[in-house]
Amino acid sequence: MTEIKKEEEKSLNFIEEIVEADLQAGKYKSILTRFPPEPNGYLHIGHAKSICLNFGLALKYGGKTNLRFDDTNPVTEETEYVDSIKEDVQWLGFNWANEFYASDYFEQLYGFAVQLINKGLAYVDDSSSEEIAAQKGSPTVPGKRNACADRKPEENLALFAAMRAGQFKDGEKVLRAKIDMSSPNMHLRDPLIYRIKHAHHHRTGDAWCIYPMYDFAHGQSDSIENITHSICTLEFIPHRPLYDWCIEKLDIFPSRQYEFARLNLTYTVMSKRKLLQLVNEKHVSSWDDPRMPSISGMRRRGYPAESIREFCDRIGVAKRENLIDVGLLEFFVREMLNKKAFRRMVVFDPLKIVITNYPEGQTEMFSSEDNPEDPQPTFREVPFSRELYIEQEDFMEVAPKKFFRLAPGQKVRLKSAYIFNAMRC
Repeated sequence: MTEIKKEEEKSLNFIEEIVEADLQAGKYKSILTRFPPEPNGYLHIGHAKSICLNFGLALKYGGKTNLRFDDTNPVTEETEYVDSIKEDVQWLGFNWANEFYASDYFEQLYGFAVQLINKGLAYVDDSSSEEIAAQKGSPTVPGKRNACADRKPEENLALFAAMRAGQFKDGEKVLRAKIDMSSPNMHLRDPLIYRIKHAHHHRTGDAWCIYPMYDFAHGQSDSIENITHSICTLEFIPHRPLYDWCIEKLDIFPSRQYEFARLNLTYTVMSKRKLLQLVNEKHVSSWDDPRMPSISGMRRRGYPAESIREFCDRIGVAKRENLIDVGLLEFFVREMLNKKAFRRMVVFDPLKIVITNYPEGQTEMFSSEDNPEDPQPTFREVPFSRELYIEQEDFMEVAPKKFFRLAPGQKVRLKSAYIFNAMRC
């Protein structure tokens, strides 16, 4: 059994294998990961897996983890969500090396876009979203560029500056990367990298009215921070070529993206959009309602942070999607609570009993363990007197066979106290 356990401890998941290979090859002196949530809702149990993976890798290999908020969509983001995310990460037991925001890099990201324009690798498009979608074709039909793609860099620079200056309405113009309209990867068919949004931002206020798209901001933010291992879920596999293309064309620090299977739990909603709907439609009281699968909801429900970390560690890191039974999470919660929770006695449906041969006015204090599973248990005192209360269901005046609780003529023992006998009056 001991040898099997040691063998299990030696086994690595595929991301750990990549990290160890990179460190052994001298590619990096130390690793730097990041957890990049969008502050458009509270974190749920699915995010816990990503948190444990990113922070866990850094802890295991002597690296660091940044907490970076992907705040590039001012319409859906709020400071309340930022605060809740920080609280959840700390409650899970992790501390970040740096706290960053994509909005910290707005000026730098704008400069990157200008570089692409100057290289003839980006252009301002006047088409509507419907026209752009039609121009992209389909997975089996190549797309076609419109006349906007033929604009000279000088014209694109002037239009992009006018977009920043607020001279156009939302959706009137976008900035697109100029890549390959016949690529089998739809994400490379001249993707949008900037759009116009006249909306108040929770950090930058009204300083900007153009915002980078996620695919443009993500890789460059990783590169700015010198992130060595950018860990995403499997749905971002098709986005990786664009991630790499932007870094290559801008000739910046080559962060690398790696993908793992997200957490899917049975009977559990794992979508911030749907959870937000539950809150907005008042099906629950708030994001931290104990019925919610949010981390804050689980905290209010009494889940120990250690049980969530242990659960995330035990389910492992895979390359393909799978469905985990929610009962496994509940098992780790029960196991952890059994080890640390104090035991207490309560009577919900009381039945008064009187011990007739016990002195009136006398009270004894019996010692009872707070938690018998604790290797160094503490004790509390429980009073015992002439008048006590037991559960109604623990007594039957006419008891069937194998009823081992209190009944006339039967003896029972009270926990940590005496054996007594029920007598007919």
